[in-house]
Order: sequence, then C-alpha cells, then structure tokens
Amino acid sequence: MTVKAPAALPAFYNPANAAKWDYVPDQQKLFKEASDWKRSQGIAPAASDRFSVHLLLIDAQKDFCFPGGSLYVAGRSGTGAIADSRRIAEFMYRELAHITNVTTTMDTHFAYQIFFPSFWVDRNDQPLGAFREITADEVGRGEVRPSTSVAKWLCGGNYTWLVKQALHYCTELEKAGKYKLYLWPPHCLLGSDGHALVGVLHEARMLHAFARGAQSWVEVKGGNALTENYSVLRPEVLTRHDGAPLAQRNSLFLKTLLSSDAVVIAGQASSHCVKSSIDDLLGEIMAQDPALARKVYILTDCMSAVTVPDGKGGFAADFTPQADAAFQRFADAGMKLVKSTDPMESWPGIEL
Repeated sequence: MTVKAPAALPAFYNPANAAKWDYVPDQQKLFKEASDWKRSQGIAPAASDRFSVHLLLIDAQKDFCFPGGSLYVAGRSGTGAIADSRRIAEFMYRELAHITNVTTTMDTHFAYQIFFPSFWVDRNDQPLGAFREITADEVGRGEVRPSTSVAKWLCGGNYTWLVKQALHYCTELEKAGKYKLYLWPPHCLLGSDGHALVGVLHEARMLHAFARGAQSWVEVKGGNALTENYSVLRPEVLTRHDGAPLAQRNSLFLKTLLSSDAVVIAGQASSHCVKSSIDDLLGEIMAQDPALARKVYILTDCMSAVTVPDGKGGFAADFTPQADAAFQRFADAGMKLVKSTDPMESWPGIEL
C-alpha cells in the first residue's frame, strides 16, 4: 500500500492553545475557515463516505485537561491531557476528510452526586474528603453515610431508603469487580467553566462539522445523583435496592457506533471513562458478534491515566497499570491499538 503524505494543518491552528484554559475559538470565523479549507483541500461531504469512520472523543473537558481543572488527568508525565489534546486536534485535522462523524461525550454533574464528598458524612456528621474509597462494609457499619441534607429532594425525605440505596450501590459496585466507590472532587459541574470542552478540540470538531456537513454530536452522561457514569454506554449500577430501575443503558448510541465501519476512540481518562466505555462496548460486541471488535481503533497516544500526586515526587494513586492491562485485554479481543501520528489509511482493516 502506498501511504500518502499527511495533510497539512490549517493555518489558524496554534498548538500552543492546547495548554490554554481560556482559549475560545471564534465560531463565526471558523465557519468561513471551514469553507476555505474544504475548497483548498477538496474535501467531500461526509454523506458521500463509502467507509464510515466515527470518532468518539470521550470527556475532553477543561476540568480533566488542564492543571487548573478540578480533576486534571496529568498521567505520569504531568502533561498528559494537554499533550493528548494537541495530538487529538492534529489527528482530526490531518484525517478530517476521512472522519465521517465526531461525537464528544460530556461528563455532566451537579453539586451532590454519590461519588462527590458533598454527598457523605462520617459517623460524627463530619464531611468526607476527596480521593478516597468508600466500601459497603463502611456503609453497613455506619462509619460513613449519606448526608441527611440530600434526602428531601432526592427521595422525598425517606432517609432510611437512601441509606439502603447507598449500601446497595456500594455492594453492586464491589460485586461487579471493576471499582469500589471512589470519591472525586467536584468536577464538570453543569454551567461551570470546567464543564466546557477544551478550546482546541471544540475548534477541531466544529471545523469538521462545517467542512464536512456533519452534525456536532454530543452525548451527555453523569447527571444521575445515585450512580457514577464512567461509561457513555451505561451507568455503573442500573437498579435500586427495591428492585426498581435506577438508570438504563444507552442502547441507541451503541447502535450508532456499531453501524459505523470503524470506531476511533480518544479522550480522558484511559483508566476510567475511556476504559469503562470500551469495556461496555466490548461486552456488547461479544454478545452480538466478537468479529465486530476488529472495527474498534484505540488512539493510545491520545489519552492518559488518572494519577494523584503525593506531594513528594511520587503518586498517592496511579491508575496507569489498570489502563495498560485494559489495553492489552482490548487488543486480545481484536481491537486495534494505534497511534494518531500514523496515517489512518495505514491502519489494518481501514478501507478509505
């Protein structure tokens, strides 16, 4: 196969903007830039693609992608998500003519969520801190419990029901074997600056939309106060302790992804929301047809793992090994681990 030289990057693109929290593209100007770029590069409408490529960009939001964010995904390098954003943007520009659709997921939370410290108190009614686990055993013994302040608006004031639900949630998480309940600092609060997409990635997705006549799709996740929603395809727990449904799978979006000829995945964090989304995608694939795994491409250089510095030059928590183990498992199932810097047409199974 003869691989073409990579496409040029647009003149307006500045890689330094990947590190700027305050960078906001001029969307009206971008519309004109897209028209000029489409004409100069001979880019056809996405509707004409005979091989459909769906780029799934997971949680590329400011709170995850900048040191000033409340849950910066630094990786082991310290510059993880910043460098990832630059590589993702450049990949999107180089491969814009081949990417049919782009969907960005948006982690979307409110002040009280079961995985935020604000939801919990200890047995002395003192608030809990972030970056700690809560186990079913602790809830069962009353060492930690939901704050009484949330019961009124969350479950009609039935605090006994809420305590049972909290115990059920922790128990279900532990039974699943993926995670224990982990308390994160408040992040991606709807309406906050940290909820917004990284400027250079919003810029790239809008250029794609305007140049290719494709909608700027978004999948919102995470608003249910009683369950984490790492994966875009389903919440962590689907049932309540009383047997009623708590949440549901995102079956429509799953169908959208699997109807594409190729699904390319990037974003944050490789150890959590990316990993969970791919895990759920793989689970559905194995239930339908294991051969479908071959259409999934994971941009390993466009995602980083969660790390928590210990202030002494090391890490209080480092989820890199979990991400690496997941990558190997995904590859063993038939998914492709690829680099953004390699032309898409050189990837195995791509028929552009």
